[in-house]
Amino acid sequence: MGLLTLVLIAVGLCMDTFAISISCGMSVRKERWRFGLRVAFIFALSQAVMPVLGWLAGMGLKDLISAVDHWIAFGLLLLIGGKMIYESFVLTERTINPRRTRVLLVLAVATSIDALAVGLSLALLDVAILVPAVVIGCVTFVIAFLGVIVGHKAGAAVEKQAEVLGGLILIGIGIKILFEHLGILK
Repeated sequence: MGLLTLVLIAVGLCMDTFAISISCGMSVRKERWRFGLRVAFIFALSQAVMPVLGWLAGMGLKDLISAVDHWIAFGLLLLIGGKMIYESFVLTERTINPRRTRVLLVLAVATSIDALAVGLSLALLDVAILVPAVVIGCVTFVIAFLGVIVGHKAGAAVEKQAEVLGGLILIGIGIKILFEHLGILK
């Protein structure tokens, strides 16, 4: 799997994190840089660990489902991307206190469940997990930090568009994986 594909997967995965980070940034008045680093670290760590857990689970199941692995990867990415797009239109208001570490941890785990599914998909596609986990974590760190800064400045105006874009990226990668395994793309 190429670096560009990994970066696009990482960007797609962390668009919901970006949206939450924007919300966090809207709530902070002082020390936004320090708070942004804290948010970025928590979200990046969660996004980096979850694909490893999914990959470990996938390695255990790989022999059982190797004939349909590309369909599973496609389906998971389609569901995750579709869910992100759907939620961008349905969920209109979040009432949380993002300054609390416990709230940030819950949000980080909730937004990284899709990374667990991607890790499972990577195991089924026989992709080593170390580089993808590091790329996902690094991209998430940057995007979460920028989300806090953008949220402080721009507010909710870009939150929904970020989730839609992330969903579309994941769906596109799922289609690419399916087409590659069906021999349509090489």
